[in-house]
Amino acid sequence: MSGIHHVTAIAGHALRNYDFYTRTLGLRFVKKTVNFDDPGTYHFYYGDETGHPGTILTFFPWEHAAPGRGGVGQTQQTSFRVPARSLGYWTHRFIEKGVVHEALEKRFGEAVLSFTDPDGMSLALVGVAGAEDEAGWSNGEVPAEHAIRGFHGVTLLLESAAKTGAILTDVFGFAETTREGSVIRYRTSGDAMGAIVDIYEAKGFLPGRQGRGSVHHIAFRAADDAAQSEMARKLVQDHGMHPTEQKDRNYFRSVYFREPGGILFEIATDIPGFAVDEPVVSLGQALKLPAFLEPHRKEIAAVLPALDEKVA
Repeated sequence: MSGIHHVTAIAGHALRNYDFYTRTLGLRFVKKTVNFDDPGTYHFYYGDETGHPGTILTFFPWEHAAPGRGGVGQTQQTSFRVPARSLGYWTHRFIEKGVVHEALEKRFGEAVLSFTDPDGMSLALVGVAGAEDEAGWSNGEVPAEHAIRGFHGVTLLLESAAKTGAILTDVFGFAETTREGSVIRYRTSGDAMGAIVDIYEAKGFLPGRQGRGSVHHIAFRAADDAAQSEMARKLVQDHGMHPTEQKDRNYFRSVYFREPGGILFEIATDIPGFAVDEPVVSLGQALKLPAFLEPHRKEIAAVLPALDEKVA
């Protein structure tokens, strides 16, 4: 199965981020852990009931991070899929909750409701015909019938699409399907979660600056280590890329590289998944640490903010 595995972004205040994604958007808090490379910082994972690949949005909440600036070399927008008939519900919910949003628009024949999170991250809900037949998860905040089903896709803002598009098609199993103005749509076969990457060609636009509200990286799916290794081989042999060695992230194994337009891409394995260290029923409830950080649990926990306080 090809497509997007997860998207990782930069947030500010941890509790505000947690409140917005679990309560306002109704996503499941799948995993509470830390940034393995910066263990004084949380790493939050949100998704569907089990954290299935294609549903996972993750955050590094760096409270003092400067705001990011959109521009070339950045992910312009991350979009979720919802049942087409649920967009009215979400519009009213955003008004009720004070979520900054735009009027409904049409893109590639689909209704799109764009909005931003409290850190200014650009997001959208896309009404997808038939999504009502997919499983919806509810924690009581958003009814299951209106729940976010997973990713629709991402929009990349790039100076040129050609080299990045070649990697999407040759390495990740996407195919160019259509164009709308300056936007080129790439899609994987079938109608899986995270099946779409749009590239907005924006020659001469101001370069972006990563910060609070920016996407840090996009991860694409590999079924297992062998599939990941073959993707890495193609990147080197056919595209002149320089992927990293494999890194163990506990819930998947990762290889990273910077695609030709400057965005950090990851190849993440579908295995072993988020239930490897806690049962599905209690996902996200306990602070989970990799084995190499367990000896420092007390010190790490002491500097992490509590998530049971009231958001200011």
